[in-house]
Amino acid sequence: MATGTRRVLLRWIALGLLVTAALLAAKAWRDTMADPAVRRAEVTLPGLAAANGRLTLLVMSDMHVAGPDMPPARLARIVAQVNALGPDLVLLTGDLISDRRLATRHYTLAEAIAPLAGLRPRLGTVAVLGNHDHWRNAAAARAELARAGATVLNNEAARIGPLTIGGIDDDFSHHADVPATVAAMRRLGPPYVAIGHSPDPFPNLPADVTLMLAGHTHCGQLRLPLIGAPAHMSRYGKRYACGRIDENGHTLFVTAGLGTSVLPFRFGVKPDVWLVTVRPPTP
Repeated sequence: MATGTRRVLLRWIALGLLVTAALLAAKAWRDTMADPAVRRAEVTLPGLAAANGRLTLLVMSDMHVAGPDMPPARLARIVAQVNALGPDLVLLTGDLISDRRLATRHYTLAEAIAPLAGLRPRLGTVAVLGNHDHWRNAAAARAELARAGATVLNNEAARIGPLTIGGIDDDFSHHADVPATVAAMRRLGPPYVAIGHSPDPFPNLPADVTLMLAGHTHCGQLRLPLIGAPAHMSRYGKRYACGRIDENGHTLFVTAGLGTSVLPFRFGVKPDVWLVTVRPPTP
C-alpha cells in the first residue's frame, strides 16, 4: 500500500473512532440526564384490609447528589415529577449523597437532602440510609432527613397509615439487622413492607414479610453491548440486580436509582422510580 493511501486510510479510521466516541458520549449523557422512567407494578399484600383499598408506594433511591449530573436543582425537579404521580407513600432507600473523586462539585448533606422536603405523599415519606450516607455522616444524614419531614428507620419499624414499614439499615456497609427489624415489625402487626438500601437481605426475610423494596445496584449503571453490566455490587451477582423479582412467595423491587456512583454517567441504564400498587388479598 502506498504511503499516501495509508495516510488517508489512517485518517478515516481516526475520524471514525472520534465519531464513535462522540456518539457513545452523547448516549451516555442522555441516559444519565434522562427524566426517571416510572416502572409500575401491582402486588397483593397479605394482611391489608379490603377497607383500605389500594395504596401506591413510590420508591426513590441512589440520588447521589453531586456535580455534574445530580445537583440539588435536578433533584428538586424529580421531586416535582414524583408529586405529580400522587403516591400514597414515598420510600427513600438511601445513598442521598456522593463523594466520588470524579465529581465536579460535592454538596453538604443539608444541600443534598433539602429538595426532598418538597415531597407531598398522602401518608408520608419513610427513609433508610445507604452506604454513602454512612461513609459521609450517618447521624447528620438522619437529622437532615427528619428535618425534611421523613420518618427515618434504622433497623426499626413504623406504622404509616394502614402499613407497617420495616427499615433495614444498609447491608453493604454492615449495618443491617434483619432480626431486629422483623421483631419491630411484628410488634406493630401486619401488613408488612420491608425497605432497605441493598437488596441482599431479601432472602433472609421470614414468610410473613412478602414485599421488599430496595436500590443500591443501579441496575448495573453501565450495560454494555454483548457484555452487559460489569458489576452489580451484590453478593448474589445478577440474582437481585434489577427490577421485579418473585421468589418463594416473596416479591422484591430493585430500582435503577436516580444518580451515579464511581463514574458520573450511565450507559444503557436510565434512571427510574418504581410505583408499586399494593392491593388487599382477594376474599
